Amino acid sequence: MDANKELIEALNQIEKEKDISKEVLLEAMENSLVAACKNHFGKADNIKVNINRVTGAVSVFAERQIVQNVVDKVTEISVEEAILKFPLNNVGDIVQVEVTPANFGRIAAQKAKQVVVQKIREEERKVLYNQYYGKEKDIVTGIVQRYVGNNISVNLGKVDAILADNEQVKGERFKPTDRIKLYVIEVKDTTKGPRITVSRTHPELVKRLFEAEVTEIRDGIVEIKSIAREAGSRTKMAVYTSHPDIDPVGACVGMNGARVNAIVNELRGEKIDIINWSDDPKVLIENALSPAKVVSVEADAEEKSAKVVVPDYQLSLAIGKEGQNARLAARLTGYKIDIKSESQTKDTSEAEEIHDLEEVQEVQEIPDVLDFSEVEEE
Repeated sequence: MDANKELIEALNQIEKEKDISKEVLLEAMENSLVAACKNHFGKADNIKVNINRVTGAVSVFAERQIVQNVVDKVTEISVEEAILKFPLNNVGDIVQVEVTPANFGRIAAQKAKQVVVQKIREEERKVLYNQYYGKEKDIVTGIVQRYVGNNISVNLGKVDAILADNEQVKGERFKPTDRIKLYVIEVKDTTKGPRITVSRTHPELVKRLFEAEVTEIRDGIVEIKSIAREAGSRTKMAVYTSHPDIDPVGACVGMNGARVNAIVNELRGEKIDIINWSDDPKVLIENALSPAKVVSVEADAEEKSAKVVVPDYQLSLAIGKEGQNARLAARLTGYKIDIKSESQTKDTSEAEEIHDLEEVQEVQEIPDVLDFSEVEEE
């Protein structure tokens, strides 16, 4: 097998193994050889290089204009010479003249090697970028490699990603070879390959995990309307369905909690509250404060604020440890929530009544400003 045929066979193998188009490689080689022709001919503006897609044979052609008197041999050809090489021609026509140099096979082989190596790197980088760009805003499974300072190197298959310190859940520790789920925030193309930013703290990680685990969400029957998360501790999620026969919360929880437990395990024990979404802000806020019971809700849709009254014994539960339950409920609903117990509400209303009564008494006890008796005596 000659060298040209070997080149085609090699390119076929590269296309098969590395998923890099043979045509892309051949075009890159042709462009590179055109540049090489500049050294031989002094210019390359009118030069075209063709590599036969089957045999691999390399041919060089120059575009030349037919003229009566040749001034520039590189860009022009005489009428007499044109008649010998081309059957149909007229003065002013452009013809393709083969000008392949004698030693061009050796030059082509050297350039081919350089181009193939460079193009393989570029194409591999492009293929990787396209592959992982399609996973942006989605979840991927990675294998922990090692800690790099406070960051973690995670292998995603064909490329490594860095799980930055600020995208890690506090308290989570991993060992090499641990398999973890990650949310892909962004994929950037760089000269060293795709740079992938991943997260374990992003609220969308929980959302994507439920989409993967719950068939009804994946099929669009159940919709995740809102989600609020404090990574590593607690997540609140509001779900909705227009299907009267389907319980959206039950679908997410699964039989004996199987579905939600699978996600809790993936998140290393993070608590997940799943509530029913409602277009009525009062109902939504009441649901969002679950597991606390609510006595009443007054919601101001314009101000996006709400006053909530809960039983005395439910106040600490409604607020949550360090205010977490109330904070997540506020994020989930988009309302600023003021929570008070029944006693606090009663004390406040009694205090307001006393204040109003004192104001009335003050008005009644104001003395007369004029003493008319003195005026009469005078």
